[in-house]
Amino acid sequence: MSRSYRVAVIGATGNVGREMLNILDERKFPASEVIPLASSRSIGREVSYGDRTLKCRDLENFDFAGVDFALMSAGSAIAKDWGPRIGASGTMVIDNSSYWRYHSDVPLIVPEVNAGALVAYMANPDRRNIIANPNCSTAQLVVALKPLHDLATITRVVVSTYQSVSGAGKEGIDELYDQTKGIFVTDAPTPKKFPKQIAFNVIPHIDVFMEDGYTKEEWKILAETKKILDPKIRVSATAVRVPVFVGHSEAVNIEFANPITPDEAREALREAPGIMVVDKREAGGYITPIECVGDYATFVSRIREDVTVENGLAMWVVSDNLRKGAALNTIQIAETLIEQGLAPRAG
Repeated sequence: MSRSYRVAVIGATGNVGREMLNILDERKFPASEVIPLASSRSIGREVSYGDRTLKCRDLENFDFAGVDFALMSAGSAIAKDWGPRIGASGTMVIDNSSYWRYHSDVPLIVPEVNAGALVAYMANPDRRNIIANPNCSTAQLVVALKPLHDLATITRVVVSTYQSVSGAGKEGIDELYDQTKGIFVTDAPTPKKFPKQIAFNVIPHIDVFMEDGYTKEEWKILAETKKILDPKIRVSATAVRVPVFVGHSEAVNIEFANPITPDEAREALREAPGIMVVDKREAGGYITPIECVGDYATFVSRIREDVTVENGLAMWVVSDNLRKGAALNTIQIAETLIEQGLAPRAG
């Protein structure tokens, strides 16, 4: 008889929390019970889980005894406060916030890239029972870099991101919608969530600025790529918010230690898990954000030589940020623990 698991979704009313519930159902995750949790102001609020309707329960008063997985997407403050408490109950916390990503004793996991790190972590009797999910931009980037790094050893990455407003939550989606609608009726757009008008514009600023001139979002891509893939890789990023509702895009330039051709890269990417190569050198022979919405894959297009360095490639990477960048990767971590026989306990 196959094992089944009790799963709590924390932050179930948010964009990512709702997507987690959708994906748990779509992938037929072996759940005996799925429990949506949120703040006290959302008690009783209904969320969808497949063809079922579930009512949110209060995180503050919930007993995690007997819960196998807590899939958390409720922000860094909740993750900091609740992560250790939930982990101490024996529940495995998989957190989508940035809070735990940079702790040396918490693994940062993208299953297609570094699932092996889970084995050592789960063997540690002193583990926190917390696993971190990366930034949405990092997740799709490292999935695309991994097979190329295995093939020719990446030494340097320069990436420019084109990030959708859903990465800023419901407020970001609402602001783009309201500003776009307002422009057509001659209402002047008023920036609230974003520092400047986002409708019909692009903003080279995501998260706070740091002393070196990079933003926190750009630093996250650097730090997380090193932690997940290889600390020796040099990374520079420019993160840009664009007027797209869902789907992050990235223009990536890669320098390698060893020679690699576009054809070799294309073949390696086609064989790699989680990737779809759509790369026809013709009008429309590439993937754009609107085409990736609702899909699990990370799409790679425009694979070509970067002639400015000795062993270089350039490519275009697109993914649904609410899926691979957040909800899907979180659930894939839980699935990987189950597949590897590492799940903490059965329900």
